[in-house]
Amino acid sequence: MAVEEIRAWIMLVVSVLGYLAYVVIVLAKAGDGPLVEVSYAWTLLWIVAAAIVVSIVLHILFGALATGADRRKDQRDREIGRLGDYIGQSFVIIGAVAAMLMAMVELAHFWIANVIYLAFVLSAVVGSVAKIFAYRKGFQSW
Repeated sequence: MAVEEIRAWIMLVVSVLGYLAYVVIVLAKAGDGPLVEVSYAWTLLWIVAAAIVVSIVLHILFGALATGADRRKDQRDREIGRLGDYIGQSFVIIGAVAAMLMAMVELAHFWIANVIYLAFVLSAVVGSVAKIFAYRKGFQSW
């Protein structure tokens, strides 16, 4: 398996697990009360920071374990990476537009922050799935 495919798997797994942890913690903090009153900011920051650190450590670990042939990045790897990034970035745009509209109608900061975080997670997940699919099922370069 190429290092770039492993990186896509790492991004997928870390993003999903981090988001699930965040949702569980926020819902537990809310209890029976309204979600908008939950103190979410520090939880969000810690989860994002932990996901970044875990991702970096896993990238270093799997990069060090890769053989010479698996470490090389060829034209196909670059094109698959670009495709996944383009697909994933669309969710960042959608999230930004959604957050802007939510701010315009003056929704609570909780919802705006969470839609932005969800957009980043969806970007990472969908981009990683696109990369993995391209590695596994083939890739049509234009």
